[in-house]
Amino acid sequence: MNKQGTVIRWHDNRGFGFIRSEGSADVFFHVRDFRGGAGAPREGLAVTFEEIHVGGKGPRAVAVRAAGVAAPARRPTPRAASVPRRGSHEQEGGWSGAIVALPLMLVYGGALAWAVFAKDLPWWVLPASAFMNLITFWLYWGDKHSATTGQWRTAEKTLHLWSLAGGWGGAWFAQQVHRHKTSKASFQEAYWATVVLHCGALGAWLWSLHH
Repeated sequence: MNKQGTVIRWHDNRGFGFIRSEGSADVFFHVRDFRGGAGAPREGLAVTFEEIHVGGKGPRAVAVRAAGVAAPARRPTPRAASVPRRGSHEQEGGWSGAIVALPLMLVYGGALAWAVFAKDLPWWVLPASAFMNLITFWLYWGDKHSATTGQWRTAEKTLHLWSLAGGWGGAWFAQQVHRHKTSKASFQEAYWATVVLHCGALGAWLWSLHH
């Protein structure tokens, strides 16, 4: 049953907000449940929506549309079209950037090992690097879980700071395994910038020690 309400709170950086409808509690909705019709969601926007209850939590709005925007007509889809294509990134989470990321990880790991062997870096740098990447992987997993359950998200700048600090390898694996942040161009640009900055700084420092 469709309801009408008004967006009373919207967190653009976290991708969720709340709708107030007459005679009911405020209803949570996520950006992926917004069907458009008036640009991005914003406070004060009149909307229509369907209310559901999942897992004993509070009400949740789905199929959210700006008031006056009709739902698109459904078209019959051939059975074959519903089968994910082999190699499809969106359906199977194809490992984007692997041709760059994986060789770079090998070079990076080799450089760290060589620097430790040459006593340019202390021995604990290797386990610290592994720990850093595990923590970054876990942060991505937590953010993905929060995104799917409507809970508090990890700020993108926090994820980028962990990548910049050396957890970029764990970040890349987390993006591919959890299919998280891979389709957001602005995030990917910032992520690869952290990779270049971190690896470039390490390379420049090691080079300066021997020249």
